[in-house]
Amino acid sequence: MLNRPPLMSDFIPARREALKTGVAAALGASAWAAAPTGAEAKTAVDFMDPKTNLMTLLKLQADISGKDVIGGFPGEAWVWEAGKGNVKVFKTYGIGTSRLEDMGNDTYRFYHREVLYYCDPKTGEILNEWTNPITGKKVEVLHILNDPVNRIYKLKGGMMDPPYPHQIVGDRIVFQLDVLRSTEKNPITRAEYPLQSQQDLYQSGELWAISGSVKELSDPKVTSAENHTAWARVGMWLPFMEMGDRQGVMIYHSQSFKFKQGVSQLPKHIREYTEKHYPKYLEAPKEWKDLKENENTWSYSLKVMKEKEAAGKRKPDGSLFGV
Repeated sequence: MLNRPPLMSDFIPARREALKTGVAAALGASAWAAAPTGAEAKTAVDFMDPKTNLMTLLKLQADISGKDVIGGFPGEAWVWEAGKGNVKVFKTYGIGTSRLEDMGNDTYRFYHREVLYYCDPKTGEILNEWTNPITGKKVEVLHILNDPVNRIYKLKGGMMDPPYPHQIVGDRIVFQLDVLRSTEKNPITRAEYPLQSQQDLYQSGELWAISGSVKELSDPKVTSAENHTAWARVGMWLPFMEMGDRQGVMIYHSQSFKFKQGVSQLPKHIREYTEKHYPKYLEAPKEWKDLKENENTWSYSLKVMKEKEAAGKRKPDGSLFGV
């Protein structure tokens, strides 16, 4: 959530209550969430102070001066088929671009968009077509293209008020946020899309650990701090996999890094592919859009599927991505 949104895309109003419930449970169960650790007590900055805590997170995930920030997140994705086994099906590489706008009254708009590519699990080559090792069928790959994934941070009255739970060990501060969702309807329904939809209830879990330097974050002159985020996700089959009738989950594991030198720090083949096909994802959104317009994998996939249907590309067996 706090470094790149979440293929990050868990922060639209419909998700507010689920988020509050999940975070409240985490806070209630964590002694360190209610009081500073011994290590934190020795630091010059009080990271439990709500305003300091909020600004620390904003420095980690963005730049409080309002400049664009770009990050990359390499990782892997696995198929965990119930009762059968686990298969690494993709390497992944994502790009997140963000910009922060101070609206006054301790309220901040967070502009964000993200792309994540599904790549060959051995070579890392970005895939356009993929032979599903579970079904044996070749399908068109639909990369994650979420634009926008905006959110709003407030000192008070937001979907979760600071101080956010964290731990400090030595010079490292780590914020942890676990978001488990199961209160929304899947926009891609089983009745209409049995191949592409695994279930009508949208379920996912995203596990975040957002880390930075206490020394750097304590410096009032620093507006954007170094950031490493560990991100894991458990979710439903992707619609393009066309595995709706099988039981199991997708598992993602990525490491995300803020690139202080900008686009040049992206791997060359990722940068060039993005410049050619999706150049807008190399900069943060300039126009604010309401949170209800936030995109995620399933909302974007449904738009593509509707376009395919309108073009008469739905096959007799219901396939929309088959090659």
